[in-house]
Amino acid sequence: MRKLFVFFLLVNFNSIAYNQVIKGTILDRNTGSPVYFASIYFNGTFTGTHSDNNGYFELEISNNISIPLSISALGYYSVTLDDFLTDETLLIYLVPKVFELQEVFISAKAFSRARRKNLILFKNAFFGETINASQCKIINEDDITFDQSENDTLKVYSLNPILIDNKALGYKVTYFLDEFELHKKDNSFFFTGNIIFEEDLINKTQKRRFERRRGKAYLGSRMHFCRALWRNSLDSEGFSVTDTLNVKLDYDRIVIQTDSITKYLRNNGKLFVAYYSKIPETRIVVKKENIYFDKNGYFNPYDIVWEGEMAKQRIADWLPYEYSIK
Repeated sequence: MRKLFVFFLLVNFNSIAYNQVIKGTILDRNTGSPVYFASIYFNGTFTGTHSDNNGYFELEISNNISIPLSISALGYYSVTLDDFLTDETLLIYLVPKVFELQEVFISAKAFSRARRKNLILFKNAFFGETINASQCKIINEDDITFDQSENDTLKVYSLNPILIDNKALGYKVTYFLDEFELHKKDNSFFFTGNIIFEEDLINKTQKRRFERRRGKAYLGSRMHFCRALWRNSLDSEGFSVTDTLNVKLDYDRIVIQTDSITKYLRNNGKLFVAYYSKIPETRIVVKKENIYFDKNGYFNPYDIVWEGEMAKQRIADWLPYEYSIK
């Protein structure tokens, strides 16, 4: 049976460009109390800030107006803002995480063997299937809780953000996990959450090594494909796209361009993508009529299912949207 990998990261947005700074207050949905030290950030980037003791924050948005704004905090589900007014102070309410079926959660002490097996399953799906995955480490594994009350389904929870040391690419990664499910029978899974990056460079030798590895992770990736498609340079960058009849699709068959900067991926059914190969290794299922994507490689992954080679690259190979190949 062919494996199907589905994973989500971001949601829709409407870009706002007329002010450079957004201001807001983070509150608990149930109590109305301020949520301090909440993370306010652009999903998939280096850019973010934290709320103060009163839940208040300010954040410049000028360099990231095409990416949704995410808000996460310890013990709360993340919120993503895709439409807001920047000339007013925002009031943002976070919903506390409440996990049910706690009596069947697997504890580290009583079920250590089962926990180790579940942790391996989780990391294999979460990190991906490339060589970089073996060099990623979860710093706070004890914060992760497993629920296998359904025999075939593994659910994973964490009140705290998952802290990741990516020693392959030189990033410290914070991932706010909202949902994770793995179905053991067919090894299919999905996870949702939000991510923020931090550089982890120490010296020039490390920097050069990380840059080489980042370049390898980038070439042939989903980010590379989307950027090349936006630039109308698929052929020169090694990509080709065909439809279900094996007919090669050119730029105008794939992209709807409303102006010089606004572009949409057409729904042509299932697309087959090859990278420096005559045989497509990646399949794309477009779930909506038209899907916005930008020059940095951003798209709404709720609207696209990736299968094959590009789907093997997950947390261990993800790059921040600020990344540019050297």
